[in-house]
Amino acid sequence: MADSAWVEVSLTVDGEMAEAVAEVLRRFAPAGVVIEATAIATDYAEDEGHPVGPLRVCAYIPADDQQQETLKRLEESLWYLGRIRPLPEPEYQLVKQADWSESWNQHYTPVAVGERLVIIPAWLELPAPERIAVHIDPGMAFGTGTHPTTRLCLELIENLYSTAGTLPEAVIDVGCGSGILAVAALKLGARQALAVDIDPDALPAARENGALNGVADRLVVGLGSLAEIRRGKFAIQSAPLVLANILATVIIKLLDDGLGALVTPGGSLVLSGILDEQAGEVEQALRMNGLALVGKRQQEDWVALLAQTE
Repeated sequence: MADSAWVEVSLTVDGEMAEAVAEVLRRFAPAGVVIEATAIATDYAEDEGHPVGPLRVCAYIPADDQQQETLKRLEESLWYLGRIRPLPEPEYQLVKQADWSESWNQHYTPVAVGERLVIIPAWLELPAPERIAVHIDPGMAFGTGTHPTTRLCLELIENLYSTAGTLPEAVIDVGCGSGILAVAALKLGARQALAVDIDPDALPAARENGALNGVADRLVVGLGSLAEIRRGKFAIQSAPLVLANILATVIIKLLDDGLGALVTPGGSLVLSGILDEQAGEVEQALRMNGLALVGKRQQEDWVALLAQTE
């Protein structure tokens, strides 16, 4: 594979459209999709920062005899998404396999999150010893810490582990992507975590990121979602902390299907991937399914909710 070539497909959009574009691209990208910042504001410690401005969504398509057909179907899907809200034209670049890691190196820098965490690309050293480092290989699957939905989740998780009288010892992450949320919870104090995703390409990424952070022995990664957990496919079937950073429509369906049943009595549910205009529907679904809203955070057009069992 050393001499393989890939077509890099990228679009630069605002935060409101980044996740929707990523969902389209990931249908055609076997190596996953990455959302990255186009600019970093360094108002934390030296060599740290937080993303500002538009986001760049990119994916890699194998440069093979199926390339033209794949790109045609990808462009058609983007066209339909663009009917909802106009999108820029995608940009294309031929990238050799050997250049891939160097391409990531050019775009990623440490990102401070909340008061205690810092998200660091796997190839960089820890720039701030006072923070808890979460090492991520962003070339593997969705979830790098730069998108508002992920950052909001991480802030809520960090706050729970900072203020809870009894720390949540187990965590379930539904729709784990790169595994960043489960890994962060483990590094903050959880003893074990279950991370599941319906995308089989996400699982190696989550496992690798668990190993990068020295928590692989406490992280169970599996293919599936709520139904598989409730059927007992995994050893962990409930937890005092449950996470779901997906999309609002999917979250509402999961709530109606019993997502709250995964939360042990007195436990917490962190939900993200919710646009501000959709928050009311998710809050209503929480109430209808016996969960109380106890916290809410917003960044740009995105909202994360913290709920507890009643």
